[in-house]
Amino acid sequence: MRLWDRFVGVIDGRNVIIALGGLYLILIAGWAFMPTPPEMTLANTLIVVSFIGGSGSLLLVGGYRLPRTDIHPRFYSTIAGWCLIGIVIMLAILGLYNFQPGPGLSNSIRSVLILTGFSSVAGYGVGTYAAQAKTRAHQLERQNCLLEQTQRQLEESNQRLEQFAHTVSHDLQEPLRMVTSYLELIERRYGDELDEEGEEFLDYAIGGSERMKEMIEGLLEYSRVDTQGEPFKPVDLDEVLVNVRKDLKLQIEETHTTIETDELPHVEGDESQLRQLFQNLLANAIEYTGDEPPRINVSAERDAEEWIISVRDNGIGIDPEDQDRVFEVFQRLHSQEEHSGTGIGLALCKRIVERHDGEIRIDSTPGEGTTFTFSLPAVPNRADSHST
Repeated sequence: MRLWDRFVGVIDGRNVIIALGGLYLILIAGWAFMPTPPEMTLANTLIVVSFIGGSGSLLLVGGYRLPRTDIHPRFYSTIAGWCLIGIVIMLAILGLYNFQPGPGLSNSIRSVLILTGFSSVAGYGVGTYAAQAKTRAHQLERQNCLLEQTQRQLEESNQRLEQFAHTVSHDLQEPLRMVTSYLELIERRYGDELDEEGEEFLDYAIGGSERMKEMIEGLLEYSRVDTQGEPFKPVDLDEVLVNVRKDLKLQIEETHTTIETDELPHVEGDESQLRQLFQNLLANAIEYTGDEPPRINVSAERDAEEWIISVRDNGIGIDPEDQDRVFEVFQRLHSQEEHSGTGIGLALCKRIVERHDGEIRIDSTPGEGTTFTFSLPAVPNRADSHST
């Protein structure tokens, strides 16, 4: 902060402006009651009074109304400083004028009051503009500080989340492996001695332990989306989809799934996470199919600096009341007997899309299929981001 701001800050720049306005009104009141030269008519006197009094009134009202403006109080001193600078500059000009050859000012007091009044008002205008600029810069700086603080908090939160998930998964996996091992040991050694109901109970226990393992692994994967992701680079979505179809080849063949795709673009992103995104969406479309074989369509459309990708199926659909729930962790709309799964796949999809600064949404009608639409950043400075 400048020395002037420190000095004026002690007495408040607003008070300086109000004091200047009051001073001009007092001076003009005193001048009005002084004897006037014969050449000064009443009209001339009123004009002079209005000039000087108007300047004082503008400063007085302007200083009074400053708290109602968007200018930060710390920058009132900037306005006061420009008012005084205007007065000093005008006094310097008048002083130089008196030294020039020729006639001087006919009435120096009147001239000084009028011209310094105008210059102080002009300084008020310049100072107001400067103070507004400083206020905007100050607000921007504060917003940047808040953004940096929020970013640090998010990074710390992500680190704590990852540490928590890693600790929980490690602590749970060890006893879970022991439980699974003993259940399998019981099945091998005593399976022949169990009756039908005992075998059913044992199957339930083994199945539950396997699902618990999948949920723990899914939770760990979910927690690492932000912290363990790869740096973004250009990714060919056509190639990603080819690899996903290879991974799901068995499911596709068993269910007689048909997958139709448009020519997909290059995007800026994490290739492994985008592969996981498409795999989860396609596997979801295959799993939640209706009576007919699954039909899936993948399309892309450019929208400014991003690509809008759509994955449409002819499955059982999702009730509108449940469409927000499917993106929450461990939220399942169907029992394990109806459809298998951990309830984390779509939550992972949403987290991956959000890491790419995109949004994902659902358009679905029960019995008429579902369309998942999400946005991904286009490759910068690439006129045609489609594969060639």
